Amino acid sequence: MNCNMAQAEQYDSDSSSEPESDINDNSESEDTDGEINCQEFSDRDDGRKITPCKYYNKGNCQAGDSCHYAHVCMYALSGNCRYGLQCKLKHPKGQKAAPTARQQSSDQRHPKLTDGRFYQWQLNDGNGWRDIDNDHVIEAQFSLPHTKSIKIYNTPYGAVTIDFTKMRIYGKDLKVRRLDDGNTVWMWYCILHRGWVKYGDKDSKGNSGPIKSSDIERKFQSNPASSFTFTVGANTFEIRFREMRQMGKKRKRKVARRPLYRQQQAGAAVPQAASAFQNMSLGKKPQWQFEGKGGTWHTFKNRPECPVSSDDIEMKYQQNQSSMAFKVNGQPYKLDFTAMTQLNLTTKHKRKVRRVLI
Repeated sequence: MNCNMAQAEQYDSDSSSEPESDINDNSESEDTDGEINCQEFSDRDDGRKITPCKYYNKGNCQAGDSCHYAHVCMYALSGNCRYGLQCKLKHPKGQKAAPTARQQSSDQRHPKLTDGRFYQWQLNDGNGWRDIDNDHVIEAQFSLPHTKSIKIYNTPYGAVTIDFTKMRIYGKDLKVRRLDDGNTVWMWYCILHRGWVKYGDKDSKGNSGPIKSSDIERKFQSNPASSFTFTVGANTFEIRFREMRQMGKKRKRKVARRPLYRQQQAGAAVPQAASAFQNMSLGKKPQWQFEGKGGTWHTFKNRPECPVSSDDIEMKYQQNQSSMAFKVNGQPYKLDFTAMTQLNLTTKHKRKVRRVLI
């Protein structure tokens, strides 16, 4: 029986003209279901419940003081508002503020967060943090700006979906986090012409952009609650870190911050203690597949017209190659391990590929 190890979801490409409020956007609702979860939270000594106003949290409640729902930050009520004391919304009195974005960023730069590995993805089911085995698959997808989530199979909890935008688990009582060794190179991207473009990349004419990811990251590290302003010709643009938006005179565009992918070092320390997640990908043989018509997946097999097999691709993948080239019926192809795509270099037709465990 086929059993996928991971399946990644992608962002919608074009959101350059979508309306946006100036209020804090904790929800990133345009990348989820467009609705704010208005579950009830306890915020009273007598144990009675209050329900936060979803329109207030979106910044457009018309009822004002006559609203029957509480005008408080719904994320502060649940104890996970990422803006802390800098939040523009009202927080309940006496509640301990969550760490600010600057504090979180400072924590992630701490060189002792990991055990020596470049990164560590971990889950917590209430009994402490445990490493996710073979987390390079998660990291590879997290490094792609268009990937908003990844679905992992073969865990003791069934299929687990990690939301990269909010760093949470969909629909399960689990927590997720990514530890960092402090040396990650962060890349910044913006949606342009229905696709994600890295700041500083060359355009079709060979001209580099006016700013680089390192310029933006330097400002972000100094103050994640601020913004970065730059000019292109006579036009001025502002990247607002809180909203993850590039603001122009006429358009607003999504912005993404993702790590430059690094394959873990050979022989890096790996905890030997038994983990509830070690069975995620052990005892299975990896196979490489490409997506055909109708969303049907086909395994790479060595045929007269196609000299490359799933094992050939896996060998290249294990060698930490970023891509591999091959021909099918004389047509040149490129398989990109980072983007997980197969590109016909002649026709420019692109297909999705995946690595599954059978």
